[in-house]
Amino acid sequence: MKVVALVSGGKDSCYAMMKCIQYGHEIVALANLMPADDSVDELDSFMYQTVSWAPNNCQLCRMHGIAVIQKANTRIHKASSFLEDVIGDEVEDMFVLLNEVKRQIPSITAVSSGAIASDYQRLRVESVCSRLGLVSLAYLWKQDQSLLLQEMITNGILAITVKVAAIGLEPSKHLGKEIAFLNTHLHKLKELYGINVCGEGGEYETLTLDCPLFVNARIVLDEFQIVLHSPGSIASVGVVHPLTFHLENKETAISLSNNDKTNYSSLGKNGSVFEVQGDCPQRSDATCQSNAERTNLAEVSDDRIYISRTKKDNIFSICCWLQESCKNSAGSHEDLAIVLKHIESQLTGYGFGWEHVLYIHLYIADMNEFATVNETYVRFITQDKCPFGVPSRSTIELPMLQASLGRAYIEVLVANDNSKNVLHVQSISSWAPSCIGPYSQATLHKEILHMAGQLGLDPATMTLCNEGPSAEMEQALENSEAVANVFNCSISISAIVFTIYCSRNTPLPERLKIQEKQDSFLEQMRLLQLEKGSKCKVLYPIFLYVLVPDLPKRAFVEVKPILFVPEDTETAVTSVQNPTSFTVANCWGFQHAQWHDSCIQKCVVSGKICAVILSITEDHVAKICSESLGVNVKDVDYHNSVAKGDMERVSRFCVYLLDKGIMENGFSWEDTMNLRIYFPTNSSIKLETLSLLFKNAMNELAEMDQTAQIGKEPIFNIVPVLGSGSSAASMNNIITCELFARKF
Repeated sequence: MKVVALVSGGKDSCYAMMKCIQYGHEIVALANLMPADDSVDELDSFMYQTVSWAPNNCQLCRMHGIAVIQKANTRIHKASSFLEDVIGDEVEDMFVLLNEVKRQIPSITAVSSGAIASDYQRLRVESVCSRLGLVSLAYLWKQDQSLLLQEMITNGILAITVKVAAIGLEPSKHLGKEIAFLNTHLHKLKELYGINVCGEGGEYETLTLDCPLFVNARIVLDEFQIVLHSPGSIASVGVVHPLTFHLENKETAISLSNNDKTNYSSLGKNGSVFEVQGDCPQRSDATCQSNAERTNLAEVSDDRIYISRTKKDNIFSICCWLQESCKNSAGSHEDLAIVLKHIESQLTGYGFGWEHVLYIHLYIADMNEFATVNETYVRFITQDKCPFGVPSRSTIELPMLQASLGRAYIEVLVANDNSKNVLHVQSISSWAPSCIGPYSQATLHKEILHMAGQLGLDPATMTLCNEGPSAEMEQALENSEAVANVFNCSISISAIVFTIYCSRNTPLPERLKIQEKQDSFLEQMRLLQLEKGSKCKVLYPIFLYVLVPDLPKRAFVEVKPILFVPEDTETAVTSVQNPTSFTVANCWGFQHAQWHDSCIQKCVVSGKICAVILSITEDHVAKICSESLGVNVKDVDYHNSVAKGDMERVSRFCVYLLDKGIMENGFSWEDTMNLRIYFPTNSSIKLETLSLLFKNAMNELAEMDQTAQIGKEPIFNIVPVLGSGSSAASMNNIITCELFARKF
């Protein structure tokens, strides 16, 4: 991509440019915000560095050799929250500046910044980029600061401190010193006081005197004076005020290292400087879809629209799908618009909106239509409608047409409050894959972390690993771990359930390698967490493998973890016993047998969470039906062809075991957040028939056990798949049930 780099003159923005070039981008312009008053040493800004502005301006104008566009910083108001649109916020100067850059150089598609850990800076850069249709590149984001600082030094960043403002950094001793000289001292202060060694907490600021990017000249600071802003305090604040400096010409570019082939001389020799005067016209956000355009959808009869909803009052799921696609449907995007409209109507009916949605499962019939589907999605679910953060999301292709469903299917998880904590990083970085648009990496709500589906994408390039399925799996797990770390947890000890989606393009031997990679990765990470002395109780997650036709970007695998992030690290993870479920056993005639245990996986956090995965294989069906018929199990052979009468028995058995699983651990059906029933489309039972059988079984349960309040609407949703199972090697279950119950 062609990139404009936001530069302050400090080490971070310079090194961010170097990383952009390393990843194949082209820096075509620099953008800089400068003080409106030349006599001011520093502005009171959390966003922009202005210390030692004069030599920095000289550096920009004479040394990079490319276009420089500048603007005076006229706003210093800092909004307490940037979730709202605050026109007076200091970021508006950046919007004006980048809008002019884009006008002058229309080929620019991305913006580079040196943000490392500051959400204040990242969110504002991302907001401006979103408004201008640009991509944010933040290759230093969430990098280990100790390693990053050493990397900068090793790769030729020669920078000095021009401001200090932290305990242990004295203006008289530490201003004007190279970061290489201060490296050891900064790490000592980190051990003593917990400072950020890269200065991300405002501990210090730098001026880059030389680096491989400076193809024309380096800065030599001849004379400066130290200006104290708060002398005598515990952490004295001092800045460097340059008095005289000059440029020293460079004849040849300096390479990053002996092994690096990057040619920074490609930045050119001829630069020009342009200063933006005043403000540009009002914000140029893309216009929203008009109401008339959104409501101009094909009429759909009510009997073709299916809705299911769990009954929990404070957090519940709503699902909507169509029975067969309209004959005149233009594709998945049109069916999705119909489904989203009905979900929106359901939310409104309950007094909610999209801002209350925590998570969205987006199922489509054809991944080739992903782009147009996404365009429809972002018309309904926008950042403006979700001021507390956009929902996390997974997108999967399902064999819906084979199941006589429409082309789009939506499941949303809804909460009746706005206490969620949303992680939405839109910048491309080396940390984890970016989410450019109204969907986030993860949403934490009431101690449960709902993580977006992760592909095996290299975060820096946003391309899939090319070493095969197991490499994709490892990268997807690394991406998931990076997201979990932001919430001070790990997928290795905090995960409740993993859903692993496998593309049918993944050969069986590779599926086995995927599971081996998963097991070894989680075990290594678990040992690492224990070595670090993690105080969190170790959870041992349950696993569900789902075989699907396709995944985004033609990936082989997608990982979707749900984690428990306790407010109290001493929370117990033991189970409690409750015998009430055995009344159901007597009414339906099921008696506990040892083989029942092979059907069920559970992960329980006592009094808080009960997750259950129930796997019914051909062997299990044979045993269920042989007990009913009184015949030898060896005489029963189904091979995925189960008669309606037998499936009725199987559906009751599933409800019996699910009821037993939740009741034994002190939960009830009213605690259910979601219940998915996966079935293979090569089954002889139609989806509509299967849905009716499970609905009847639920109703029978409610009649037999008055404590099981099910309600009129189904609390489950049927998910058609190519296969599912508890291991990657055997995704051939007749039925798989996934239940998640939660107490507050």
